[in-house]
Amino acid sequence: MVTKVSEITVDSLKNYLRLSDITEEDKKYLETIIKVAIDYIKNNTGLNDKELERYNDLVIVVYVLCQDMYDTRTYYVDNNNVNKVVQSILDMHSRNLLSWVILLKMQVSTTN
Repeated sequence: MVTKVSEITVDSLKNYLRLSDITEEDKKYLETIIKVAIDYIKNNTGLNDKELERYNDLVIVVYVLCQDMYDTRTYYVDNNNVNKVVQSILDMHSRNLLSWVILLKMQVSTTN
């Protein structure tokens, strides 16, 4: 059982997606969407690779994002259609939110 983001492999994703036989092209695609999903999480939350390892629930986020990209055959995450559970988990771990709150407070204090 995968418990850390760094443990996610093409084989574990293949099992999650319930795929039996995959071609080399499919394997490369799965490798790519794993990287895209992890980058999306890092950009969305502000977490780095080491911090990702602390949160087991981010494994689910990677899998769900990959499933969406696999189903739609895209290399991006549609921000307008992010799964609510995924967004909730990302929001729980977001470091970027605090930066925005601080920035907004600074802007309000300089305009007064």
